[in-house]
Amino acid sequence: MKINLMRTLAVASLVLLAAPVHAAQRPKVGDTAPLFAGQNQDGKTVNLADWIGKKIVLLYFYPKDFTSGCTKEACGFRDRMGELQKDNVELVGVSFDSTESHQKFTAKYQLNFPLIGDPNGKIADLYGVRMDHLNMAHRVSFLIGLDGKIVHVTDAGNPDVHFEQMKAAIAALTKN
Repeated sequence: MKINLMRTLAVASLVLLAAPVHAAQRPKVGDTAPLFAGQNQDGKTVNLADWIGKKIVLLYFYPKDFTSGCTKEACGFRDRMGELQKDNVELVGVSFDSTESHQKFTAKYQLNFPLIGDPNGKIADLYGVRMDHLNMAHRVSFLIGLDGKIVHVTDAGNPDVHFEQMKAAIAALTKN
């Protein structure tokens, strides 16, 4: 009886330890964007609060450096940087990759925007974009207005659809 109770307690403890950490709900249009700070590929601190009131922020989460879809997306953003800057948009990417991986990714593809390393997933969890049971983020972008509120969310898996949805959202925002 005592052994069975010990086994039951041991199994219950393992189940509790294996239970996933629940991320926050994914913010929606109209919500205040959760503030964060993290290290970019150059080891510099990037802080969302520094841009609020000054820039529109396109915060994009992606699964992994050097994968085909993520490379296509990053290079697509790189190629659209002039258009984004013209519209007063600051672009920042976030993934679970290390800052060292981001440094190599940025160098190889000549990326011209910050990538934040989020190896423990704190930023991804803050935005509710962690893939279930994986240390990777879903491909989700948040357009954050000058007032710090989320004005558009795109979760299209296809980078081309992602670009077009964000382009339309930026155009609508900058028209006002």
